[in-house]
Amino acid sequence: MSEKSLHWRRWLLLATAVVGVTITFSLGQWQLGRASEKNTLQDARTQQAEKEALDGRTLRYGETSSAQNSDLIHRRMVVSGRWLPMHTVHLDNRQMNAKPGFFVLTPLQIEETGEILVVQRGWAQRSFTDRAALPPVQTPSELVQVQGHLAPWPSRLYDFGGAETGPIRQNLELTAYRNETGLKVLEVTLLQSGGPSEGLLREWPVVASGVDKHYGYAFQWFGLSGLIALLYVWFQIVQPRRQKRPA
Repeated sequence: MSEKSLHWRRWLLLATAVVGVTITFSLGQWQLGRASEKNTLQDARTQQAEKEALDGRTLRYGETSSAQNSDLIHRRMVVSGRWLPMHTVHLDNRQMNAKPGFFVLTPLQIEETGEILVVQRGWAQRSFTDRAALPPVQTPSELVQVQGHLAPWPSRLYDFGGAETGPIRQNLELTAYRNETGLKVLEVTLLQSGGPSEGLLREWPVVASGVDKHYGYAFQWFGLSGLIALLYVWFQIVQPRRQKRPA
């Protein structure tokens, strides 16, 4: 190989190593940034949950109140009202303690204001012999007091599209539910807490921040960055110098 070819080869290897180290180091930094963001989010959730419990007068329907309601996510709440059981929805393919079943959602008309708040009441196991069978859930007709914490609208699971109707559904879309029921449903929900009752379990999974995952990815990227630098130094600097030493 000519001296000119060797010269260009060295520069090409150097440029490749620099690009590789830069990219992998940047990816490591990005993972650390994601971990920091999730730490901040988890701290905010904790602070919200530690604040004084709210009552039903706090929530209002309307565009001007929407942002205020969203700012209260994760706050504890104790609300009194009456169930509207005719609009109960069973979200299918939800698990609790690794068992398949339903998340049971029922709108509650708040006593103080008349606003409609959907309550994620708990989980019920489904029938293994009849997929269309509804679990035996008791819904009191009298005034009830429900405690829990405010949560976003239920997250979507994969579906095949199309409008869903009936008591058993894969997902519940807010606008469609409002149109279907004619109710001015609030855009936040209440995740009910407490022990088993009314045929429902409430052992809700703790939302993991996923910070450890990002730290693990960052370690891998930084390790790869260091490995690229080490291999370049060894094969392009150390080894050639050792070969030039007189025997």
